[in-house]
This record gives sequence, structure tokens and C-alpha cells, in this order.
Amino acid sequence: INMANSTLSNAKAAKKDEFYTMFYDIETEMEAYLDYNPNVFRGKTVLLPCDDPEWSNFTKYFAQNFKDLGLKKLISTSYAPESMTYKNGIQLSLFETQSAKYDKDKTKTHGKIFVLTEDSTRDRMPNLNDLQWDYLEGDGDFRSEEVKKLRDEADIIITNPPFSLFREFLAWIVEANKQFIIIGNINCVTYKEVFPLIKDNKVWMGNSIHGGDREFGVPDEYPLEASGTRIDENGKKYIRVKGVRWYTNIDHGHRHSAKDFMTMADNIKFSKHKEVHGRPYLHFDNFDAIEVPYTDAIPCDYEGMMGVPISFLDKYCPEQFEIMGITQSWFGMASKIYPKQIQVGKNGKKTVVTKLNDGAAIELPGPDDGEVYYIVDGHYYTKAYARILIRKKQYLK
Repeated sequence: INMANSTLSNAKAAKKDEFYTMFYDIETEMEAYLDYNPNVFRGKTVLLPCDDPEWSNFTKYFAQNFKDLGLKKLISTSYAPESMTYKNGIQLSLFETQSAKYDKDKTKTHGKIFVLTEDSTRDRMPNLNDLQWDYLEGDGDFRSEEVKKLRDEADIIITNPPFSLFREFLAWIVEANKQFIIIGNINCVTYKEVFPLIKDNKVWMGNSIHGGDREFGVPDEYPLEASGTRIDENGKKYIRVKGVRWYTNIDHGHRHSAKDFMTMADNIKFSKHKEVHGRPYLHFDNFDAIEVPYTDAIPCDYEGMMGVPISFLDKYCPEQFEIMGITQSWFGMASKIYPKQIQVGKNGKKTVVTKLNDGAAIELPGPDDGEVYYIVDGHYYTKAYARILIRKKQYLK
């Protein structure tokens, strides 16, 4: 199943990455870390880069809860409107226009920094009104030296980074060895820069988004071309995006909760999925593992390797399973390399390709008319979607 939708694809192609996360989604996710460790943010410096502090719900949440969370310092930075990664029109807030620092020209070309450390308004509660702001020297790009210094100062980095720069942004965090909670698409799991971190339990999925779609605010200039868009009574625009996940390296309780699965026999007998019900589990032709097309069809009594959907990570418990690899790119794990294949399209069109080596191959008894399949030396194959290779932990030697 293709978890990404056209909205994300278009964002990546056009670099229209200014998606504003909803307050409810931020609050729900942060509560999971606080439930697991009430002091997770206490005494910490939190950095919100790639943000738009005047409009951001990330800034609003952490400023409003500054005292309750026990934060030491909150830093939020924004891109300049005319920077390469942010091309929409300028939306000025009262933060800027009513400040003596406001510079009409500088606002276009410089990013801004907002800092909260104390109750400057003396209303006994540090909040949004206590944010101190200034212009950055540059445009606010996270790759700049000045934002890198802020990264190095921070304990935890939290944001919704530009979708088109997810790989680079995650690497930027990892190289500084920081804790983080960030948003990305679930297909980022398959990236060669991301999967090794997941395999080694250095990155995992967050707690609160496990499927479906999520609503994001977008700038006024954003074209509402996809389905699932709306404009509220105040004229604010919103889109719905599928396949969104939180990525983190901060622990939460859901991650350590072992999940219940049926035996292989019960799956075959009772599964609601037609690909599983009444059928034997198929075996990959180019790796010693069975195909499990749905996470809820994982057989609890199978001792060997299993290829499961990437959405399995929503239910992954490191005490229950070990992640061994991934079929997308394989990382050298494939046991068989196929010569050039004939790909037969849904319309019967034939093309010479090498795609079968890019994933898990399953041999078919014959042509699969109406579906995409491959012919190699008189044998017929189909290619499974990207699969994470796992096995039950108690069977590890």
C-alpha cells in the first residue's frame, strides 16, 4: 500500500514545505513522553528550528507550558520569507510590527530568533508574551553556522522540518547527538540514511500517530489543489496529509508494550484479510523469510524471519522483536540476484527491467494477468512492497 499521498509528493517536488502542525497533535504527542517520564523536559533547553514562531503551535505549546514542563530555555527560529526554502508571502505579526527592532527590509531577508527564559512581563507565569525576539544574521536555514550553534546549545530538538529536507535534517540532529521529536512521512523509514538508525534502535516511531491522515495549516498563498482541504471561518487554510509519523529517540510507554498476535494456523483460519485467510504464508524467493502482508497477521508462533509492512514500526516493541533488515535496497542481504527481467504491466505491456532486485520477490505459479509481474527464465514473479525483516526475540540464539 502506498502510504504517501500526492500532497507530500507535490511538497517534495515544489518544496512547498510550510505545513503548520496542529496544537492538539503536538500536545497529544508530548503528553506521551511526560507520562513515561514526568521530568523529560525539566531543566532542558528546547530548540524549535525550521519553525515560524509567530504562527507556530510548537512555540505556543512550549511557551504556554514553560513553567509546568520545567524548561530552562526555549529557542525558536524561522526562515526568512525570501530564503530559498520558503517562498511564500510575508505574514507580519504584532511581535514584529509593534517592536522597535522592526526593519521592513530585514524582515524579508533575515530569519528570526525567539527566546524564552523567564517571566519578563512579571505576570508570574512565563508564556508567549515573554518571548524575546531578534533578527538572525542569516536567513535562518538550519544548515547555517548560527543555527548550528543553537543546535549545539540545545538538549532537545522538536519541529516539523521541511519534508523535502528530512534526510538532511535528521542527519544534522544525529551528528550532534541530540534528543529529538520530529515529524516525517512513514516512507522515510526506507531511506538508506534513516533505516540503519531504526534497525539499531537509535530512532523509533513516536506514540500518537499510527495511521490515517492528519490536518496541517498552510500559508495563505498555498494552493488548495488536493482533496481533504478546507478554509475555516477566519480564512485560514488547512490540508490533510497521509502517512505522517513522529520520529524520536526519546522513550515512551507504547514502545515497550508487547502486542498480541495470533498463531499462524489461527491467522489462516480467522484473518479478515483475503491475502491471508485460507491461504498458506508465501516465502520470498530471494531471501529466507515469509511474506506477512499485514502487521496484524504476524504469526506469534513462527520462529524464522518475516517480512512485514513498514507500518509494523507503529507496533514495534524492541523486547518482543528484533529488526534484522529491510527489503528496499536490501543492504546486501538478498540471497539471489536476478538477471534482467521482463516486466509485464497491468495492460500487458512488456519492458526489460532490473526492478526485481530492488525488493522481495515471490514466485508465482503462472502469469498474474491484470497485475504487474515479472518473467525470468520462464519463471513468474511478483515483487512485494517494502518489507522490514524481523524475527521474534525469544528465538534469537
